[in-house]
Amino acid sequence: MKGHIRERSPGKWAIVIDLPDPETGKRRRKWHSVHGTKRQAETECARLIAELDGGNYIEPAKTTVREYFVEWLKLEKANVSPKTHQRYEELLLKNVAPVLGSITLNKLTAAKIDAAWGQLLESGRRDGKGGLSPRTVHHCRRVMLTAMDQAMKWDLLKKNPVALTRPPKVERQKMEAYTAPQTAVMLDDLRKSRVFVPALLAALCGLRRGEILALRWRDVDLANAVLAVRESAEQVGTEVRYKETKSGKARTVALSSTVLEELKRHRLAQAEEQLKLGMRPRDDSFVVAQVDGKPLKPVSLTHEWTRLLAKTSLPRIRFHDLRHSHATQLLAAGVHPKIASERLGHSTVGITLDLYSHVMPGMQANAAEQVDAAIKAAKKPAVE
Repeated sequence: MKGHIRERSPGKWAIVIDLPDPETGKRRRKWHSVHGTKRQAETECARLIAELDGGNYIEPAKTTVREYFVEWLKLEKANVSPKTHQRYEELLLKNVAPVLGSITLNKLTAAKIDAAWGQLLESGRRDGKGGLSPRTVHHCRRVMLTAMDQAMKWDLLKKNPVALTRPPKVERQKMEAYTAPQTAVMLDDLRKSRVFVPALLAALCGLRRGEILALRWRDVDLANAVLAVRESAEQVGTEVRYKETKSGKARTVALSSTVLEELKRHRLAQAEEQLKLGMRPRDDSFVVAQVDGKPLKPVSLTHEWTRLLAKTSLPRIRFHDLRHSHATQLLAAGVHPKIASERLGHSTVGITLDLYSHVMPGMQANAAEQVDAAIKAAKKPAVE
């Protein structure tokens, strides 16, 4: 396979690929346009020749939306986490491709894409039971927008048709959270189960599910009543990997007296349990583990939480909502949002304020009354 480049104008290059016709054996040429330096054009030429040699080349004029999604996902795999890549595959190949996948890439228009959003909202569920949520369709559009931006860089498209479409309106989800009394009932109901400690760490420390399941005893300083959140467990299929936290930073979380006492009790019980199996407790052991010391998988914790919660009289909420409960109770108690943000591991305090703005009105009213009271107290009594 041969190829060369030609300069069309400053910064614009034509890549000419010579390839034999599979039917006649005669030589034919494929032309590609690329913008950039000569070196960039040569690099792109080499990439196209490698694709041809490897049998992965798809002619731009014949590339379907689905075929392009497959190629883009291969590229994106090195740029995102496995969990994110899995989500991209679901959104593009399982949701969008059944509707738009057969269309040739250069025939894709904003009108067709807008029609696809409407179809997904009405009947996009794979089980045939109605449409996808506006939030899911919004995610489909966001990922497809990024994918088509790359198509422009590869000169497969002149413009991004997704950018011309209107995203569906997404209603802000009402955040579910337990009150302090409900949290107390929940902990009492789950005390004898293996979900108790994870629920305790979520509801009273604000840890995420993955952070709880990656926590090891070396991260817990019982003498100083603090724990360090350094990693998070992420499950893709049946495999679990341990990665940096969502914010990319480790953080320290202070333990209340209740959490401290429960963790001391849990460590002792866990050590006795493992010694019976002939295992020696170690500092790198997981705080939340199975009987044999093996780490618990995120999906398993979610299933067990759902199963046990159904046996109680409490409202049905997600395990992640225990973290929301902690955040809501912190702010409602008058804790400064910056402190709450650091405790929750948000990258900025703005995220905390945006997520929990529903708690703010009461805080504002209380603050207004405090300022008013201070001014009244500072006033000098009138002279008679």
